[in-house]
Amino acid sequence: MPVSDQTATSGLAKDGEFQRAFAENELDVRMQTGKLACLLVLVLMPVGTVADAMVYPEYLGTFFVYRVLSVLFIGVVLLLHYTKFGQKHFRYLQLFIVYIPAFFMTLIIWQTQKPESPYYAALNLILLAISAVGHWPLFETVLSVVGVILMYLVCAFAHFISSGASEPHPTFANNVYFLVLTGIIVIAGNVMYNRLAFREFELRFELDRNRKQLAEALVQLEETNKRLIDLDRVKNRFFANISHELRTPLTLLLAPLETLLHDRQRPFDGQTREWLGTMYSNGLRLLRLINDLLELVRIQAGKLELVREPVALSEFLGGLASEVKKLSDDKHVRLRTSVAEDASSVLADRNKLEKIVLNLLFNAIKFTPAGGEVELRAARDADQLVLSVRDTGMGIPSDKVPFLFQRFWQADVSAHRKYQGAGIGLALVRELAEAQGGSVKVDSVVGRGTTFLVRLPFLQAEGGSAEKTRAVGKEEQAAETAPDQTAAWLSQLYRRAELFPSIPSVQESVKPVESTISGARPKVLIADDEPDMLRFLRSQLVGEYDVLEATDGEQAVAKATQFLPDILLCDIMMPEKDGLEVCRELRQRTATQSIPILLITARADEETKLAALAAGASDFLSKPFSTSEFNVRLRNLVRGYRFQRSLARQNQALEQTIEQLKETELQLIASEKMASLGRLSAGIMHEMNNPLNFIKTGLFVLRQKEEALTTGQRAEYVETVRDLEEGVDRLQAIISDLRKFAHPHPGQDESVELESLVTSALRFMSHELKDGARVQVQLKSGHVVTGNRNKLLQVLINLLQNALYSIRKKDYANGEGTIHITSSASGTFDQLVVRDNGIGVSRE
Repeated sequence: MPVSDQTATSGLAKDGEFQRAFAENELDVRMQTGKLACLLVLVLMPVGTVADAMVYPEYLGTFFVYRVLSVLFIGVVLLLHYTKFGQKHFRYLQLFIVYIPAFFMTLIIWQTQKPESPYYAALNLILLAISAVGHWPLFETVLSVVGVILMYLVCAFAHFISSGASEPHPTFANNVYFLVLTGIIVIAGNVMYNRLAFREFELRFELDRNRKQLAEALVQLEETNKRLIDLDRVKNRFFANISHELRTPLTLLLAPLETLLHDRQRPFDGQTREWLGTMYSNGLRLLRLINDLLELVRIQAGKLELVREPVALSEFLGGLASEVKKLSDDKHVRLRTSVAEDASSVLADRNKLEKIVLNLLFNAIKFTPAGGEVELRAARDADQLVLSVRDTGMGIPSDKVPFLFQRFWQADVSAHRKYQGAGIGLALVRELAEAQGGSVKVDSVVGRGTTFLVRLPFLQAEGGSAEKTRAVGKEEQAAETAPDQTAAWLSQLYRRAELFPSIPSVQESVKPVESTISGARPKVLIADDEPDMLRFLRSQLVGEYDVLEATDGEQAVAKATQFLPDILLCDIMMPEKDGLEVCRELRQRTATQSIPILLITARADEETKLAALAAGASDFLSKPFSTSEFNVRLRNLVRGYRFQRSLARQNQALEQTIEQLKETELQLIASEKMASLGRLSAGIMHEMNNPLNFIKTGLFVLRQKEEALTTGQRAEYVETVRDLEEGVDRLQAIISDLRKFAHPHPGQDESVELESLVTSALRFMSHELKDGARVQVQLKSGHVVTGNRNKLLQVLINLLQNALYSIRKKDYANGEGTIHITSSASGTFDQLVVRDNGIGVSRE
């Protein structure tokens, strides 16, 4: 049954593995059914001799020969089923399982000379066997059915022709009808059976494949689980080893620092002592983190040691509250403690209990705003000790509560998170509580506060001696049990690390508002949420730069816009807005888009660097960094920015000068046009006044002849002369108005500095004088004259143009063309002399 023959196809039909599996299954099924069909023929054909003896005893021998031949041929087909040839060509081979018995049964029908012979039923049996035993595909089923029916029809028509019958017997039509009907049923039955068989194989194949994949996945999962367990062991061993290894050099760093800080005989200045304090506090912060990691590793490895001893809860919790009182006062958070009377004394591990309480108190104070309250309570509930830490802080969203005690989980993992942390404290609280047979629960409402409930087994303290019980593991804590002085100092150091809050002071976090800074030194804006880092960077820059500070991204953008610093030093991870957001926002603003930005971060991966440069950062510096490299990069960025601003100012001044020159040139052109118009109008007025005077003289003569005319002629003559006089007067008025327009302020004088006048004239003539002559100016110092500046400027320009024309006409044998401009004052006259060494003017 090839897959292509199936009508119920699916996506698996195109799968090569499925096709191979289906072909193998089809071969196996077909070989089995083919062998079964052969065996049925081998058995049933000889058994048919009994029917031959009853129906056609006269043909018993002949029919027996036919049946034996049929058995022999079928035997050959059966033997071929066991050969490679038969397995390769089984589809065509198995057609003979139908054709051979059908052929011999047709011979038997032919032998009886009766197509209506009851032996046609044997053909029906053969067709039914195709459906019952063979279950062949559609194509082979159709070939078998058509072959059997054709054999019967050939036998019948041969009989009709040989017998000369006029029409077939009615029984023949009945036989053909039932043969065709049986064939149709066989074909339909095989089609439906093959569909169901194909679907069954398809489902079985998918099931087997899924089982195989599931088995492989289970094997891989088991291997992965083993690898994860091994990796977890390696990780725990690594954390334990690295924690121990880190504690040794860190102790060697903290011990000398502590000695220097408490040594009053060494004269450290304030800056040096501040650096030492910063180093010591950050060393304690790192030591506490290492201790917490080591504690987690011990718990996970099953090596946690429990040392129970009588603990007076009132004094114990009161002492812890007093240790964190400075932190709560700094944040203006009220801290209260209360212990129930029935829980005044308990048998517990003091160190583990201290870690639990301190982590919860620090966490509550961190997330409680100023004016809030934190309450620490201890009470007994049957056989349990209940410790509760309640705060009135921001609360925890319900969707984040299930993850609260997971290791290294943080509610805010963005780059602009407000609260720093490694996600260890609450996980350590749960691990320590469960290690002592207790539990931790949290109840929180967003905006109203959070309550942590720690339940521990209440063991009544009896007597004053300490009872010590050890859990799995035998690791000794030399720092707690060794009697020598070094161990005692280490124990105190670890306790100071436990009490170190790792929360910046509010006074250090809130920066004062700077006033406007004006000075020659470059301005640097530092944006970082770590007060220690701010102090360190300020100490590196304060001698050379004016330093501004911002504690979050919002302040960085506001102060950069307000003060326009020469450079911005910005940490990537900051509250409100991270460093990348600060870069993008400043680059979008016109006033700050060119300010260089140096990003500083502890993340040194390639993706972070590309993101910083894409956001508009000018440079990138990874922590820890060299102060020498830091100063060089900072200085280069500031120098480049200042040079860029200086160049921009020069370009702006040059553009303004060019605009002024263009305006002056336009004014000069307009002035020259007006001067030309004045000269033209003066010439026209002069030329028109003369003929007008002649006309007025002629009109006067004409009016004298008025008396010589007769009375009838006189009236018309007088009117004509009057019209002429009126026209001449109107023309003289037009000429007068034109003179006023050409010279609107002929008598407006002012004080004119000759030096400014000469400078303006030379600037107007600069394009002509550039290659034409050399100008020497020797003016009387502070020489001021009275006159119309525009007219004097026009006169001076005309003289310069005339001198330049004279110089250009002369061919110099030695020297070059020179124009001398001098001024002097004698009595009530001022002189401005323009002299050239050109061709000169002839005396005549």
